[in-house]
Amino acid sequence: MMTPSKTLALATVATLFCAAQASAQTAKPAAAANAPILVTVSIPGMCVLSREGLVTSSTVGAFVGDRMKQLNAVVQAEVTGEQTGLENDAKTLDGQKATLQPDVYQQRGQALQQRYAAFQQKVQLRQRELESTQQKAVSRILQAAGPLVGQVVAQRQCGILVDANSVIVANPNMDITQTVITLLNGQLTQFAFDREHLDTQGAGAGAGAQ
Repeated sequence: MMTPSKTLALATVATLFCAAQASAQTAKPAAAANAPILVTVSIPGMCVLSREGLVTSSTVGAFVGDRMKQLNAVVQAEVTGEQTGLENDAKTLDGQKATLQPDVYQQRGQALQQRYAAFQQKVQLRQRELESTQQKAVSRILQAAGPLVGQVVAQRQCGILVDANSVIVANPNMDITQTVITLLNGQLTQFAFDREHLDTQGAGAGAGAQ
């Protein structure tokens, strides 16, 4: 039987940028084999921004991370309790095998398998719900940061804005991430949100289509 804690292991907020992180990790071994790269030249008109940094290093990003841990704990408790019930029922049925008629034992076994299949579907649903919740929370942070990025870009007269995950190293003077984070911390520190309920949404959509 699968372990819900493994299936529902919630990644940190930064995993929404996993593709960029994977690229960075791939480059690490080669970089480690060489001497540190020192960039002393600042390119006029070019700025660097880390969207991942906006999320992971901002006050609101830390709040979202803590809230996601709370929601994950609730889901863990739900599925773990149901898993324990299934395991106990399976042990009970196994202990009754010698005393039950074969057809009765088979029927109860099939019923238990159906319950387990439903449990697996619930675990997968909860995982999707947590992922959807996380994605929406991060999107809200980035939307709030959007105008602030534009403000800093105008102030710094950036002719081009580069994603920090697309460069190996850049002069710190070109990085506007912390400036945007400071502005974001002054405008948004938290917002209320709960776990998405995709089963309810699906039912509502189906009802509307009828």
